[in-house]
Amino acid sequence: MTIVPLAGSLPSAGTLAALVAVGLVLAAALALVMRREPEAFPLLAILALPFRIPISADGRTVNLLVPLYVVVAAGTFAHLLPRLRAARAAPAQEPGGEPRGNPAVRYVGWALLAAVALYTLQISYSADRAKAAENLLFFYIPFGLLFVLLRDVRWTPQLLRRAVLVLVAVAVVLAGIGFVEYYRKSLFLNPKLIAANQYDNYFRVNSVFFDPSVYGRFLMLVMLAVTTVVLWGTRREVQAGAAVLAWLLAGLVTSFSQSSIAALLLGLAVLAAYRWGVRRTVAVCAALLVLALAVLLLAPKSWHLKGTNANSATAGRTSLIEGGLELFEDRPLQGFGSGSFETEYKRHTSVSQATTQNAVSASHTIPITIAAEQGLVGLAVYGALLAVAFLALFTGAGRSPPRIAIAASFAALVLHTWTYADFLEDPFTWALLAIGVALARMGGRWTAPGRSGGGAPPAASSQAPPAGVATEAPEPSGAA
Repeated sequence: MTIVPLAGSLPSAGTLAALVAVGLVLAAALALVMRREPEAFPLLAILALPFRIPISADGRTVNLLVPLYVVVAAGTFAHLLPRLRAARAAPAQEPGGEPRGNPAVRYVGWALLAAVALYTLQISYSADRAKAAENLLFFYIPFGLLFVLLRDVRWTPQLLRRAVLVLVAVAVVLAGIGFVEYYRKSLFLNPKLIAANQYDNYFRVNSVFFDPSVYGRFLMLVMLAVTTVVLWGTRREVQAGAAVLAWLLAGLVTSFSQSSIAALLLGLAVLAAYRWGVRRTVAVCAALLVLALAVLLLAPKSWHLKGTNANSATAGRTSLIEGGLELFEDRPLQGFGSGSFETEYKRHTSVSQATTQNAVSASHTIPITIAAEQGLVGLAVYGALLAVAFLALFTGAGRSPPRIAIAASFAALVLHTWTYADFLEDPFTWALLAIGVALARMGGRWTAPGRSGGGAPPAASSQAPPAGVATEAPEPSGAA
C-alpha cells in the first residue's frame, strides 16, 4: 500500500506570507465575481465544504479547509462588510422575517455565539491551549462568518437545486476516487489508516479525505439530500436520483464507516416519517431493529469484523469514553479546559503506549468530550444549542421538502458526532443551520418551479443587495 504525501514541514515565514497574499488576491477576485453574480458565493461555499489541506507543525498535522477560507473571505469582502457599513449609517430597525410560530429561529445564532464564547473563555485554564486556539481560529471563527453569510442568502428553489447538483457532482467524483483506492488497495492519504488496513480483515478507503468516517459523513449527507429529491421529485428525478444513490452507497460501504451508516439510517427514518407518517416509520424501524438484533445474536463469530468485546469492536472508543467520564468526574463543573481532552486523557489514564497513541483530540463522542473539557457549563450550552437548533429546523418543516432535508441531515450529523467526533469543528454543521434558518425565515410552503400547491419563496426585491444576500427574508403571504 502506498501513500501520496501532501503534508510536509511547516512552511517558512516568507512562504507562508506569500501564500496568504495569494489567498487574499484570489479572495478579492472572487469578491468581484460575487458582487456581479448573486449565486456565486453560496455555490462556491457548498463546493468548498469538503476539501481540506494538511499543514504540519510541531509534530501535529492540522487539516485546514483552505479553499473554504478563501471563499468565506471573498464573501465577507463582497457582502458582509458593505452590509455592516450600511447598518451603521442607517437607523436601527427591529429584526424581522422569523415565522411567528417559530421563535427559536432567531436564537440559533445566539446559541452558536454562546458556545464559541464559552469555548474561548475556557482556553484560559486549558492544558493544550494550542489545540484550542487552532479550533477557534481555523474552525469556529471562519465557520461563524460562513453561518452569517449563508443564513442571509435568498435560497430560491433554483439555487437549492443548483447547490444539490454541486454536492452530487463532488460526491460522485470523490466516490470514484474511493473506488480506485479500493481496487488498487492503496490510499492517497492517511498513513495511520494504511497501517490499520494491514491488520484488519477488510480494506477501508477515504478518497481524498483524511479519515474514512469523515468521508462517510460527507457521502451520507449528500445521500440524504438526493433521497429527498427522490421522495418528492418527478419521475425523471427519481430515476437519476436512484442511480446516484446506488453509486454513493457503494462508496459508503467501501469506507466501512459504521457511524456514517447509522447516521444515514436515522436521516432516512426522519425523511420516511415526513413522507409516509410517524406510525408507519416507527413500525418499520422496530421490525428492522428486531431483525438486526436477531442476525447479530445468531451470526457466527467468524462474521464479526473486529474482535469479540465492545472496545475492540469500536476501535478503542469504549476506553476513550470511559476515560472521558473519569475526567468529567474529576472536574464536573468547569472541566479541564477547551481542547484539553487528549492531554488530560494521557495524563490521567494508565494505559499501554499502544493504547495511548490511539488517544485522539476527542472521545469520539461529542457530549463526552464536552463534559471532560467544559464540564456541566459546557454541556448546558451544548444542550441549549441542540434544543433551539432542532426547534428551528423541525417546526413547520413538513410543508417544505428542502427544510425536511436540512432537518434530517442535521439530525443524522448530530448522531454521527455522538459516535465519532467533530460538531462545531465541521463546516457542515454551520452550513446546515444557516440554510435551515434561512428557509425557516421564509416560512410558507416551498414547491418546485412549475408545480401546484403552496407559495414559492419570495422573489428578489429590486432594493435587495446586488450580491443576492438579503438582510431579512420577507414573510410571504399566507405563512403560518
